[in-house]
Amino acid sequence: MNVVGRLETADAVVDWQTRGFLQPEGSVAAGEFAAAGRSLFDGSFTWPIMVARRSALDHNIATLAGFVRERGLALAPHGKTTMAPSLFQAQLDAGAWGISAATASQVLVYRRVGVPRVLLANEIFDEGALRWLAGELGHFEFLCFVDSVEGVRLLDRYAGDVPFRVLVELGHQGGRTGCRGLPELLRVAEAAREARGVELAGAACYEGTQPGEKEVRAFLREFAEAAKAVAPLVEGRMVVSAGGSAWFDLVADELAPLARADSGPGALVVLRSGAYVAHDEGFYRERTPYNRGGSEVAGAVLEGELHAALEVWAQVLSVPEPGLALVGMGKRDVPYDLDLPFVHAVRPASGDESFRTGVPDGMRVEKVQDQHAYLSIAPGVGLRPGDLVSFGISHPCTAFDKWRVIPVVDDDYVVIDLIKTYF
Repeated sequence: MNVVGRLETADAVVDWQTRGFLQPEGSVAAGEFAAAGRSLFDGSFTWPIMVARRSALDHNIATLAGFVRERGLALAPHGKTTMAPSLFQAQLDAGAWGISAATASQVLVYRRVGVPRVLLANEIFDEGALRWLAGELGHFEFLCFVDSVEGVRLLDRYAGDVPFRVLVELGHQGGRTGCRGLPELLRVAEAAREARGVELAGAACYEGTQPGEKEVRAFLREFAEAAKAVAPLVEGRMVVSAGGSAWFDLVADELAPLARADSGPGALVVLRSGAYVAHDEGFYRERTPYNRGGSEVAGAVLEGELHAALEVWAQVLSVPEPGLALVGMGKRDVPYDLDLPFVHAVRPASGDESFRTGVPDGMRVEKVQDQHAYLSIAPGVGLRPGDLVSFGISHPCTAFDKWRVIPVVDDDYVVIDLIKTYF
């Protein structure tokens, strides 16, 4: 993967403002810093710092690209996970159809760095943003969701020479956005078809708010029937979109037939998974189709795996009493919204390289505060102040947003690139 991509980004530099980098004087261009072959442990960094393993990023991008290709789907990975143009470029290079966004602000970033096709997987009522978008539509491809006649009318009001292309969104009771039921969906679709400044391009949904596999599959089947009902209102090839990072196997099972002209509308079926690019060692590790095993409904087992790419390295600051160590890592550094971090490895202050041999037993993060993590340690575990601890994370979407610049390391922890984020 070429992490320094071809999408345009502001010149990234490392200086005193770059958290986790020890650059107290002057500045170094990101490319120059990455080319220097620095080790994570050679004194170029301060603790804590989050790194991304290149081998895992490469593997994950290739794995999902292969998954959609083999099933006749398209992929518009959700960029909100990373907000990193270099990773967008790597996903596009691997065959991604476009990049998904959640907010107008994210669309602005995508447009500024040159993403050629953007799917705003959300409704939009921001009139200032619509005024700006109307002037941009002739220069890049843009689609967004609608779930109300009011939304269609607002888009129509601000449209210029190029219409806003929309996907009518189906939701469910207790879920997020989306029309509640087929009659409302068709009413919004009809309004979109009739509006001069709006072009009905297809239908969309989000299955991740369903409680479990059976409910997800049932909802996707309902959505597939709804998409077929909308299809006669669409001119040209219909776009059908669904998918997060937990149930993309079921999305493929239930929606791939829509891509076939013999049994469906011959639609372009677009998957929107995003967290897969970095994966994790908690929430998504447990829920990914590669680890769930056989489906309760269909009995299928998905071959392959995803690899956790992110690690946060922090230093032991104190071992004040038996069974407790305080580590200099807190809520500003690691996700804590779904699970607490997982102890990954220990590198003694002596520099012993044996830390790579495996995850130590008897250590657990019990809680995190603003700048401290409480680590329980079993009797006999020789953790001392100054030791470095590597942590795996849960929920990459709330990990990337904490770091402006992220070192990319090889499997020997040599820095080979930098990722710049735009949150």
